[in-house]
Amino acid sequence: MRDLKTVDITRLFDILTQYETVHPEQKIALAGKRNGVWMAYSPGEYQDITNNISYGLMQLGVQHGDCVGIISTNRPEWNMIDMAIMQIGAISVPVYPTISENDYRHIVRHSGMKVVILEGAEVMNKIAAIMPDTPELKHVYTFIDREKFPYLDQLIALGAANQNPEELQRRRDAVRPEDCSTIMYTSGTTGLPKGVMLSHYNICSQLMNLRQTPAKWSKRAFSFLPLCHAYERMLVFLYQYLGMTVYYAQNLGTIAENIKEVNPTMMSAVPRVLEKFADKIWNSSKNMKPMAKKIFRWAIRLAEQYKIQDYDRSAWYNFKLKIADKLVYSKIRKGIGGDFDIVVSGAASLQPRLAAFFSAIGMPVYEGYGATETSPVICVSCRERDGREVGTVGFPLPGVEIRLGENNEILCRGHNVMMGYYKDPELTAEVIDSDGWFHTGDAGRWTEKGQLQITGRLKNIFKTSFGKYVNPQAIEEKFSESPFIENMVVFGENQKFAAALISPDMEFLKSWCKGHEVNFTTAAEAIKDPVVLKRFSQEVEKYNSFFGETEKVKKFTLICDEWSQKTGILTPTLKVKRHVIKNLYKEQIDALFV
Repeated sequence: MRDLKTVDITRLFDILTQYETVHPEQKIALAGKRNGVWMAYSPGEYQDITNNISYGLMQLGVQHGDCVGIISTNRPEWNMIDMAIMQIGAISVPVYPTISENDYRHIVRHSGMKVVILEGAEVMNKIAAIMPDTPELKHVYTFIDREKFPYLDQLIALGAANQNPEELQRRRDAVRPEDCSTIMYTSGTTGLPKGVMLSHYNICSQLMNLRQTPAKWSKRAFSFLPLCHAYERMLVFLYQYLGMTVYYAQNLGTIAENIKEVNPTMMSAVPRVLEKFADKIWNSSKNMKPMAKKIFRWAIRLAEQYKIQDYDRSAWYNFKLKIADKLVYSKIRKGIGGDFDIVVSGAASLQPRLAAFFSAIGMPVYEGYGATETSPVICVSCRERDGREVGTVGFPLPGVEIRLGENNEILCRGHNVMMGYYKDPELTAEVIDSDGWFHTGDAGRWTEKGQLQITGRLKNIFKTSFGKYVNPQAIEEKFSESPFIENMVVFGENQKFAAALISPDMEFLKSWCKGHEVNFTTAAEAIKDPVVLKRFSQEVEKYNSFFGETEKVKKFTLICDEWSQKTGILTPTLKVKRHVIKNLYKEQIDALFV
């Protein structure tokens, strides 16, 4: 348990004003890598730059309740701008730097954004293009000088030249815990982005109830998931509140390299990233000598059988685990570079074997569950007895009530439930009932020990023409255990059977083809090869064995297109946008049921 002299806070910017007092030992608050060099900021520098940005925004005329946008990848300046906006009583609106021009137009218009600070030439050009349609957007700043708009250093200089500590303090004092701190537009897997209003109280309550989760020795956090996402943003607030240094990845391609440089004690991830880590670890044994490979793979399989609770592991298993740790796991940890207390996994279910594997090798995985509308945590693993169990998302957060409604829908009530959707009381009333219960749209069940399990997304469950219900999420998650399958979407509404589109893991498939003397020229050719199709049929048959007759995937089509954020098919947390797939591949889906 963490034993720190943390103080209760009621507004998010209180984190910054109490930082140096509560954590005088902390020398680095934030760090990011730019042009190959780590740029670090002390708590004092963090506060000084934040205050100057606040003074600059005040000079631009930003008032209490005005919306100010941030469109950027993760970097220390992101936090400075975020805090600067909130401490003058304005509303921070983080926006993904990967969305379409139309989505930017909708968000800027809908929020009534007065100022936006953005990163990247591509984003700048999209915002410039929509400005004629967004008259309320008065000021645009870029992070560096791009010779089109003023840039961040100029905003900081404007503030430094017009410091007004008394007015800034008055603005801070005027902010109430129940005021809106941020509007987070959900990237979602359906429809237009919705503006989720979260108060200071919503998010601060999360921090108060999660502060005991990291160990007291955990001091270095590593961040690479988008700060625009409620999950990562809340965790970064927690890191700062606990006085942990936050190191930001240079980019998604340098995660492994940056972890070795930083040697973090805590980070968050999504299941797909952890799956890639596990695949890389397994594949690292390919070129080992036969005996070394045999020992290595024995240790990996042993780890996948790991039971988190001490009382579930036999003395014989623990004995083998010690040997495996000395021979294999210690080397894996050294190769990764982390000294992990916790790895938080969220946004989707993690395969049980992977949760077991990472916990066994010394990267304890804590799974959580929630939504942007719940600030975001509803349930999370904890250090209590039975508080962390493979296949569950732990216990409800203190102060959060959960009950299962119709069709076992997870309903949530408590300090974490949003203020509502911005400018949309009707939509708010659809998801928050008159008794204050937020309807998540997810189905779940309780274990005997009181842990919550997520069983699927209700709107995705479909009925076949025989009247049988099918939960596609359960099928997709099981099939994703296959190293051949990158992503999969199951269909079958009003059809006689379930069928699927499968996006292969092309790197694995290429390697498999090489080992089986199959000529891999292009992805498009590979998915038509009879040998490849036969191998995928065997894989489908293997995983079908886990399901009843009505849930088995009777037909499938391989898709060679890239499914990514860039192509608009995956969300920033790497979940498939089912409606996009349905529209994009209508012809292929229809052909499955002919």
